[in-house]
Amino acid sequence: MPDVDRSFSPSETAAASRVIRTVPFASHEEAMAVLGPRDGHLRLMERAFDAALILRDTTLEIHGHVETVQQIVSLIEEFIHLVRRGHHPTNDEVRYAITALREQRAAPDTAVFAEVILTSHRGKQIRPKTAHQREFTQAVRAHDLVFAIGPAGTGKTYLAVALAVAALNSKRVQRIILTRPAVEAGERLGFLPGDLQEKINPYLRPLYDALYDMMEIEKVERLLEKKIIEIAPLAFMRGRTLNDAFIIMDEGQNTSPEQMKMFLTRMGFGSQMVVTGDITQIDLPDGQRSGLVEVRRILEAVDDLRFVLFDERDVVRHPLVQRIVKAYDAAPRGKKA
Repeated sequence: MPDVDRSFSPSETAAASRVIRTVPFASHEEAMAVLGPRDGHLRLMERAFDAALILRDTTLEIHGHVETVQQIVSLIEEFIHLVRRGHHPTNDEVRYAITALREQRAAPDTAVFAEVILTSHRGKQIRPKTAHQREFTQAVRAHDLVFAIGPAGTGKTYLAVALAVAALNSKRVQRIILTRPAVEAGERLGFLPGDLQEKINPYLRPLYDALYDMMEIEKVERLLEKKIIEIAPLAFMRGRTLNDAFIIMDEGQNTSPEQMKMFLTRMGFGSQMVVTGDITQIDLPDGQRSGLVEVRRILEAVDDLRFVLFDERDVVRHPLVQRIVKAYDAAPRGKKA
């Protein structure tokens, strides 16, 4: 009896590998929360995974290849749990979860999005949006000194300010002190118009912006006037001991090792410090070592402090910013002109 060829053609094999899975929702409201306004989250998942998602009443049908369908099911189930805990995912959170799932091949922990750090005066809930942001948040709550290092747009400074405001509101600290090195100005401050405060304010503007996003302008101004919130250049920290304060140094990569040591030794009783910076954007003169680069080597064996490292996956600005950061990281470093 002749052998029968039982092999499948490529088209038959591809068809056989496609499946349909269903995920039930408890209600139309739950389906809308998971799939987004006008099915916006659903469309994001369809484009990202090359699959078809069809909502029939309160049941979602997922059409695609076996592995892809299983990934989408795990993602949808995670978001259902998140919605049932009271949080409706945003577009940015869905994009992050999709990216994490595709890179890790496992559904991300959506508990990342459930933790509220602070509710602003406008009712906006400020919460971690990525795994590293959550790691940073937990590190600040557990340690008196935390370094957050990573590219622009990863939320380092914004989250630090939110944690500081939350600590002030709960009376865990008596004041907030925000500082940056005004390296970009250098000796050129004298050429800028206005008094000293007017000269340095542009370099401190990002810290004001974060505060104004979380608190009423009048309240911020009142707290600034009473010195409960202080925003000042790093040079103003010299010689001080800062007790019962939440102290943030932004742009830490632009400190010298000596300035970094000076800042860290300002910590007094009942205080905690956060240092943020991006070691890929150092504005110091050629040959000048960065205090943020040096401090990792010097303090790596010291207990009771943490270094949290962010990367391009944590960028929470426009999606294009994430791709820009990744492209710059991949490009060969050229010499300065």
